[in-house]
Amino acid sequence: MVAVGIASAIGVMVDPRIITGARAWLKPLKFAISTAVYSLTLAWVFGYLMDWPRMRRVVGWTTAIVFVLEVAIIDAQAWRGMRSHFNISTRVNMTLFFIMGGAILLQTLVSIAAAVALWRQRFADKALGWALRFGMTLTILGAFIGPMMTRPTAAQIAHARAGERMTTVGSHSVGGVDGGPGLPLTGWSVEHGDLRVPHFIGLHALQALALVALALRRWHGSENARVRLMMAAAAGYALVFAVLLLEALKGHSIVSGMPL
Repeated sequence: MVAVGIASAIGVMVDPRIITGARAWLKPLKFAISTAVYSLTLAWVFGYLMDWPRMRRVVGWTTAIVFVLEVAIIDAQAWRGMRSHFNISTRVNMTLFFIMGGAILLQTLVSIAAAVALWRQRFADKALGWALRFGMTLTILGAFIGPMMTRPTAAQIAHARAGERMTTVGSHSVGGVDGGPGLPLTGWSVEHGDLRVPHFIGLHALQALALVALALRRWHGSENARVRLMMAAAAGYALVFAVLLLEALKGHSIVSGMPL
């Protein structure tokens, strides 16, 4: 994924093509970085789950295979100048999109086994244990926002009922269409709701809360105090995730729709 990320970064700089309002290789770059970070984190977490060899084998191999498959399809579609997500304009595009969706859903379901193991595992560092438990749980919840994006929108359903051929199914936008003005790098919409925001925040809860737990190791407070702070951090992160999801579903942009 690091190698793919480097190649994608070069593609962003040299390939002028635009797909859904963004550079063709920006999505491959973002997915390469995200999957690399997640994979390294999961491998590190497995170091605390040595009593679960079968779980590590199944979750590890499933995650590796699915990530390679997903990123390969995203890169292939970028090479072809096609949208990788929500694209059912041809039989090939529809097949690739459904393969991606089915594969990542399988990986998400399998990763529940890792969450179960974390909730049952005892940790010498209790604050870190709670960080990994809550982090993996929120990561799985964030992943399940993906299937929410694949539901046909009201406009797509209306067009289909009118007899028009559907070329797109689903959207990450709420209250608008994909491809409008967005934040730099992420592309998150600045005009309407964008489910990619809570999706991203949820997916990376595992890394964020783990970093908080590791930072707390440098604080010379008692173990009980560190656990309480970790619980507060987890609750705060979960609240942010929930608010971002609700605001996106209401059609509010991350920059203009948040309540003051």
